[in-house]
Amino acid sequence: MSEPAPILDPSRGSLGAAVPPYRQGARYLAPFKPASHMSAGQQYGSLLQDILLVWVDAALIFYLTFFSRGHVRSGVPVTHYLGFLLLYTALVTIFCQNQGLYQTWRNDGPLDESFSVLKAVVLASFLLAGFIYLSGDNSISRVVVGFGALLNTVTLPAWRFWKREIAKHQVESGKDGRHVLIVGAGDVGLALARHMEENKYLGYVVKGFVDSDGKGKPGVIGGVSDLSRLARVHFVDEVFVTTPSERELVGEVILQAREHHLDVKVVPELFDGLGWRAPIRYIGDFPVMELLREPIPAFGLFIKRVIDMGGSAVALVALAPILGLIALAIRLDSRGPAIYRSWRMGWKGRKFFCYKFRTMVSNADDLKDSLRHMNERKGPFFKIANDPRLTRIGGFLRRYSLDELPQFWNVFMGEMSLVGPRPPMPEECAEYTPAYLRRLDVKPGITGLWQVYGRREPSFERVLELDLEYIETWSLWLDAKILLKTLHVALSGSGS
Repeated sequence: MSEPAPILDPSRGSLGAAVPPYRQGARYLAPFKPASHMSAGQQYGSLLQDILLVWVDAALIFYLTFFSRGHVRSGVPVTHYLGFLLLYTALVTIFCQNQGLYQTWRNDGPLDESFSVLKAVVLASFLLAGFIYLSGDNSISRVVVGFGALLNTVTLPAWRFWKREIAKHQVESGKDGRHVLIVGAGDVGLALARHMEENKYLGYVVKGFVDSDGKGKPGVIGGVSDLSRLARVHFVDEVFVTTPSERELVGEVILQAREHHLDVKVVPELFDGLGWRAPIRYIGDFPVMELLREPIPAFGLFIKRVIDMGGSAVALVALAPILGLIALAIRLDSRGPAIYRSWRMGWKGRKFFCYKFRTMVSNADDLKDSLRHMNERKGPFFKIANDPRLTRIGGFLRRYSLDELPQFWNVFMGEMSLVGPRPPMPEECAEYTPAYLRRLDVKPGITGLWQVYGRREPSFERVLELDLEYIETWSLWLDAKILLKTLHVALSGSGS
């Protein structure tokens, strides 16, 4: 029997077919990433290897710290080190799991995988250092934690890279690898074969294509009726079907595959163009193809929440005497409660009570309709420069933005953020267009672009545009700049 035609055409530097039209003129990338055949045992093996490396790195640092230069230092805090090491190990593995590093579906390239490990280790080390600081335990140097993090960011990705190279070598040398046949020699089948050839660490060895209509095409070694013979001749372990819409053909493949105890996988139809690189996820028992996904800056949002909680907690404690004095002054100045609360719309349209120091007379809401003819703002905003409802101390509180201080409680409770869009009232949201509802995709903030750059802007639309601009361009650095600008505005007394 003659040798099958090569799957790859060396003269063209690609598969034995032209690049699909929608890929011409661009760098031809692997269209999708089939999940590697990682078993549950392999997943647990990866987890145990990570744990082992973390402990080996910790032992090395411990030795260099206390047993170097041929002598043993006195007072070695072995128990403390073991306790913090257990915590650190748990944090590293939890964040690795969060990055999908132990999942069967994950199959990133070495750089992407290394970056995921880096994020997991840095985050775990950051939390451990914070915990040590808060615990007041001086026996563990945070410099040691830093060296541990540095060592782990090298060893954990390194062993993963080494595993890939070993798997690649095993396949290339013919010592290992799952032999596969691909049903369908069209663009999808050719691209799948190319990806397996270029990423041998996946563990696949493509023996050829099965295509009744593709005789004469490079790599086609027979039709579906030849599947039983081909499976025996090439010691096939797995069959990939790239033409799932041909139900009768799929049924015939399954019958023959069952007879020879072969695994069968089907590439979804949308991988012919619309679904290139789209991963498959499971919602319960239902497989779904993820065609579009907006990336979420999870690490940045986590840091933002940590800053919110820490900043609001410190503010509430440090400002407690000032808050008490302001509340007392309000009660002495006019009748009514010191705190004013009103319904606001938060993240995903969830209503919450927003707290402020009362700056108006207690029946201000009842007087609003009678003063509406004096409104100086457009749209649902209501603002009067010299509002007759303001109390004597209320004007002072607004000028220096002191009336906003109780909102630190909203931030601490997770209803608001230190920086974000202005918290809208429910009646404002009733006038939003669908585009403006995007403001509710994030938590509202005590301060934001509108508060520091558009406080006196009369246009309702302009305020919304500033809030949307913040959402579209958000970064931790932008939050820092807004907070510094807010401090300047507050101290200058330019609030209203």
